[in-house]
Amino acid sequence: MQSTIPLDVDSLGHALSLVGPSDENIKAIEQETGASVVLRGDELSFSGTDEQVEMAHALWLKMAQLLKKREIVDKSRIRYAAALAREGQLDRLEEILSDVITITYRGKPVQCKTLGQRQYAAAMRDKQMVFAVGPAGTGKTYLAMAMASRALKNREVERIILTRPAVEAGEKLGFLPGDLTSKIDPYLRPLYDAMHDLIGPEAYQKLLERGAVEVAPLAYMRGRTLSDAFVVLDEAQNTTSEQMKMFLTRMGFGSRMVITGDVTQVDLPYGKKSGLVEAVEVLSKTPEIAVINLTHKDVVRHELVQAIVKAYEKHDGKQRMQKAVRAGKY
Repeated sequence: MQSTIPLDVDSLGHALSLVGPSDENIKAIEQETGASVVLRGDELSFSGTDEQVEMAHALWLKMAQLLKKREIVDKSRIRYAAALAREGQLDRLEEILSDVITITYRGKPVQCKTLGQRQYAAAMRDKQMVFAVGPAGTGKTYLAMAMASRALKNREVERIILTRPAVEAGEKLGFLPGDLTSKIDPYLRPLYDAMHDLIGPEAYQKLLERGAVEVAPLAYMRGRTLSDAFVVLDEAQNTTSEQMKMFLTRMGFGSRMVITGDVTQVDLPYGKKSGLVEAVEVLSKTPEIAVINLTHKDVVRHELVQAIVKAYEKHDGKQRMQKAVRAGKY
């Protein structure tokens, strides 16, 4: 099958923008659909099987619509659009992108980019406690911070509390020089970076000075009641069962909690069960609590990150199957 789209002056301009540097966007459409896509003069032609051409045509038109709305069109967006198209949900792409959580201090909208992220954002709006479990690059922490800054701007809460367990990632750092703040800063740096990006370094410092934003290691939470606050616990896979229970029971009136983590990257000592894994098992059926599971499809970092996560998921699946076979379950 072959299909041709004649392009007028306006459409041709969008087409040239849509092609991307070194034709990378056209190549991405070809890789995802199997069709051949060629731009010659004022015509765009598609060739391949009926199904390949229809999908390539639909992807091109959808990307052109996004470009007209000044949305970013790149390989990762094309790949996600293709995944939606295979599920018959391509029309939902604009609906996903329309979900703007907040605006950064630079005027950039923080918006959902996948269905999983949209579900996550909706849960944070509707529930007082949300667990977000998923691999690196799915926006778990950043979207939680964006929702927290939005809640503070709208005066839904009086303060933001950001916390992480201070656990070394598979290596011993030994003695760290400086005072206590200097010692714990490296563990909390990703949270500082996210807040700087969302509200700006100067505004962040002012909020920090008047106590409207607090960044602290998880150990500092013991004995406190966190009222009228938006509380984010990041890297929760590195909490022990005792730490997780301690943290969850800090919740006070008017507070909302978001707990994020990647259960494939646990840095606890061997044999120690992750508090995040246990909490999800124990609380997943509690109506007031939402558990959102993000996957490699929701990765919004460099496309190679998605490929890495997908490869590890496949590898882990094979290992679980082999263990089950050895245990006589299959």
